Amino acid sequence: QVQLVESGGGLVQAGGSLRLSCAASGRTFSSNTMAWFRQAPGKEREFVTAISWSGRSTYYADSAKGRFTISRADAKNMVYLQMNSLKPEDTAVYYCAAGSLSAYNSPAYKYWGQGTQVTVSS
Repeated sequence: QVQLVESGGGLVQAGGSLRLSCAASGRTFSSNTMAWFRQAPGKEREFVTAISWSGRSTYYADSAKGRFTISRADAKNMVYLQMNSLKPEDTAVYYCAAGSLSAYNSPAYKYWGQGTQVTVSS
């Protein structure tokens, strides 16, 4: 199994930046696709970005393209989400996810972190 713990959330002004971290543990970590999702109040969980097990392929939702970057450091069991040019619409709880999926943007990941709050003020 895989355990995930997010950190790095907080309050920022519009146009600012944050870097989220996901600390992962488990013997099968390296074989999992990793992803970030977010959920705003009253809304469904939304795909943000994903990275393949090798770190060689990345995928982004349209809302994240050009602003967010996902990266993976297997040696440290860490996945990062660098968020730049943040907008109030980015306000949400951000969740790290891991699993073996053919559809990287599916919410059906097996493992999830507890989430970290990101709030962007205008």
